[in-house]
Amino acid sequence: MATTLTPSETGVLPPGTTPERQPATKRYLALDAFRGFIMLILAAEGFGFSALRGDPTWGRVARWFNHVPWEGGVFWDTIQPSFMFMVGVAMPVAVARRTELGATPQQTFRHVLWRSIRLVILSQILIWVSAGRIKPQLINVLSQIAFTYFLTYLIMRWPWRYQALTAFVLLAGWTALLFAFPGPDGPFSPRNHIGLRVDRAIFRYDYDPSYSTLNFLTSTVWTLAGAWVGRMLMSNKSHRDNLNKLAAGMGVSFALAFAIHPWIPRKWTFPLVVVGMNSIFIYSLSIILVEWLDRAVGVFTFHYKFIGTLAPVAQACTVLFLMWYLCYWLYRRNIFLKL
Repeated sequence: MATTLTPSETGVLPPGTTPERQPATKRYLALDAFRGFIMLILAAEGFGFSALRGDPTWGRVARWFNHVPWEGGVFWDTIQPSFMFMVGVAMPVAVARRTELGATPQQTFRHVLWRSIRLVILSQILIWVSAGRIKPQLINVLSQIAFTYFLTYLIMRWPWRYQALTAFVLLAGWTALLFAFPGPDGPFSPRNHIGLRVDRAIFRYDYDPSYSTLNFLTSTVWTLAGAWVGRMLMSNKSHRDNLNKLAAGMGVSFALAFAIHPWIPRKWTFPLVVVGMNSIFIYSLSIILVEWLDRAVGVFTFHYKFIGTLAPVAQACTVLFLMWYLCYWLYRRNIFLKL
């Protein structure tokens, strides 16, 4: 039987026909997987290890899933910077895509501004619902992202040398503020530093000393660094070349950090991508409904009290799996919550 091919199937188009334009930008699987990993860690809230801080066997592991009081750092302290960095990596791709679709710089600016405002509004709604009362504050992750997202968009339009200079000014400026307005223990005092003073003046109460609204100044540098990596990934360089640059940058960053005080097969990224493509949904779910889910699941699991010490870990992982499955259900139906 003879098979007739259409002109598009043979690769020959009729005269006067314009080939369909292929998008210059693409969706990065690694970015979705990274976003999913971060959101799963956040939604897990330490995988239940917080209940084992005093346990002689598991207490050391439990400390990895809780912020250090002020100085030093553990695994949990890398989550917020990773979140900011992840936002930055996606920005050049998103802006390029909007430009492909015909958006003008003015339209993109309005889109970025309005999205930042929506992030702040959503953050306040989540905080108020979680607290059960109106409690304005801007230390929430979504609020901080709103500031860094908008500032990074403005900065990334400048020549790179000015971007690097701005990053330096932000870090040096924050350090200068700490020295100009020291707390009772000096410039880096956990008590009464400039961030706490500003929040006290605006919102009339204190937060944990590690959190303050002005954190967005240094967090912007993380987001800007992510934007630089995003632009590098969009270049025509090979994956090996990009990986070498990232590895070198990581090595330098670790060296600087100590000075002042794997490859995964594609199919294994799928559980992370499912979450990464619905990061706003699972974040909102973990803020508002995680306690209700814990109680509901506990009816059937008996909170795993029958397994002993690791019962909180098993319960937390079960709740996390349920939240992941909700993301999977949405993923299968192409439902994605965006702002």
